[in-house]
Amino acid sequence: MTNVLQVSTTTDSREAALALANSAVEARLAAGAQVIGPVIGVYWHAGSLGSGEEWRTTLTTTREKYAELEAHLLANHPWDNPELSAVELAAGSARCLEWVRQTTEATPDKA
Repeated sequence: MTNVLQVSTTTDSREAALALANSAVEARLAAGAQVIGPVIGVYWHAGSLGSGEEWRTTLTTTREKYAELEAHLLANHPWDNPELSAVELAAGSARCLEWVRQTTEATPDKA
């Protein structure tokens, strides 16, 4: 395994998804993020089956930064109980994996 994670969550708007992506990357909690959408989510909520338009944010980070990234996303997410999941990358190009490590290890004020 690589020790690099892809973390994802969804929001109900492009603006909210971009805000999460920007704030996490700016804080160096993630090396990068992609916002994809709109997509249609189908889910159970408050005992009812629902569906709606959502925007997915996928962030790339390290296992060491995950707890901080999770706390940041939960604190800044517009929903009370958002879906938040992470999967470890089984493989990736050495240069990309190193970029993720170096980027998330840097302090936020370093370019």
